[in-house]
Amino acid sequence: MSEARGNNAKTGTSTVWQIVGRLITAAIVLAVTAFFTPGFSINNFATLIIAAVVLSIIDYLIVKFTGLHASPFGKGFVGFALAAITLYVTQFFVAGYSISWMAAIIGALIYGVVDYFLPGNQSMS
Repeated sequence: MSEARGNNAKTGTSTVWQIVGRLITAAIVLAVTAFFTPGFSINNFATLIIAAVVLSIIDYLIVKFTGLHASPFGKGFVGFALAAITLYVTQFFVAGYSISWMAAIIGALIYGVVDYFLPGNQSMS
């Protein structure tokens, strides 16, 4: 019985590290996207981390309620549109995060390219 508890504790710890890893990956992808996208700005590191959390939560909720992933690659136009909308909507939840519609469209492309080349799956599903 204590062995079962130990396995659950290890699984819980593993899940926490997976979430932390996904958030770090999301923050890196977001930082690179903001750097290369004109009209997209993130004021500081704290804003970047908060925006990565908010983006991950929005992505998780979209997947949970619709089954669609906000990913520009592999999901076609719907994934691309969801990625652009998600990038744009995040500005309403995070102070210091600013993006225009055009930047959201360009940012979705850059986000998809950067996300494609980073190892691991950063979505929260």
